Amino acid sequence: MPSLERRDFLKIAGAGAAGAAVAAGLPASATAEAVDPLNYFGMLYDATKCVGCNACTMACRQWNKTKAEVRDGLYDSPKTLSAHTWTLIQLYKESDQMSFVKRACMHCVDPACVSGCPVHALQKSAAGPVTYDPSRCIGCRYCMYTCPFHVPRFEWEAVIPVVAKCTLCADRVAQGLGSACAERCPTGALIWGKRGDLIAEAEGRLKANPERYVDHVYGKDDVGGTSVMYLSAVPFEKLGLDNMGTDPIPALSESTANIFLPTILIGGPLMLLAVRTIAQREGWG
Repeated sequence: MPSLERRDFLKIAGAGAAGAAVAAGLPASATAEAVDPLNYFGMLYDATKCVGCNACTMACRQWNKTKAEVRDGLYDSPKTLSAHTWTLIQLYKESDQMSFVKRACMHCVDPACVSGCPVHALQKSAAGPVTYDPSRCIGCRYCMYTCPFHVPRFEWEAVIPVVAKCTLCADRVAQGLGSACAERCPTGALIWGKRGDLIAEAEGRLKANPERYVDHVYGKDDVGGTSVMYLSAVPFEKLGLDNMGTDPIPALSESTANIFLPTILIGGPLMLLAVRTIAQREGWG
C-alpha cells in the first residue's frame, strides 16, 4: 500500500486529535472575560493614505523575528501571507481605480478561529489581540477553515509545524506599547488606539471628506466587529474584504465543529479498519 506523505498524515492525525478533544468534553471556544469591544486595542488602516512602502511588513518581521521569504536562493518580496509573513501590502488596480490594501489578522471581536479551536490554542485576550499558544496546538488547522478572512497559515516545512499569524503585537501591548507596524508607518495610513477612539476617528474622516471615501468603516460592525478596521476609496469587495453581514461567525463554526469533529473521531478509525481489512483480503503491501 502506498505510504502517506507527511502532509497527509498531519491532516489525518490533526483531525482525529481534534475530534478526541471535543469528545473529551473540552469547550469549543475560549474568549476573554466580558469586555466592552470599544475598549479593545486595535488599528485603523486608511488605504487612501497608504503608499505601498511595506514598512509595516519589515517592522513586523523585525519585531517578531520571522524569516524573510526566499525564492531560488534570493530574498523575495512577499506576495501573500505565510507562516513567516504576518502582514503585507498588496496592490489592487483596475482601469482607472487603484488602491493599496494591508493584509493581516483582523482580530475579530468574536473570533471564529477562537470558537473553532478545540484545545484553546487560540484565545481572545482582554486587551483585544487574538493570541496563539503553539504548546496547545494539535495541528488540526480548523482555525484556517473557520477564519472568514483566510488569515492563519501553517508552517508546512517545519519538523513540528505550528499555525502562524499576526498577534496584534500582544507582547508590546503588555508593555504599554502600540503595534510595531503602526509605529513604523511613515504616512499615518495605519494608526493605533482604543477601538472606540478609532471608530470615532474614522467616522470623523468620512464626515469631513465624504467624496474621498466609500461611506463605510469596514470592521466597525462587519462579522460582529473587528479590532483592525479599514477606510477606502475603492469598494471593499474589490480589496478582498467581502460583505459578510454583521453577525459573528462563531455560531456557524461551533455548529460545524459539533457535527463534523465527532464524526471524524468515530468515522476515522472505522474507515482505517475497513481499508486494513480490504488490504489483508486482497494481499496488498
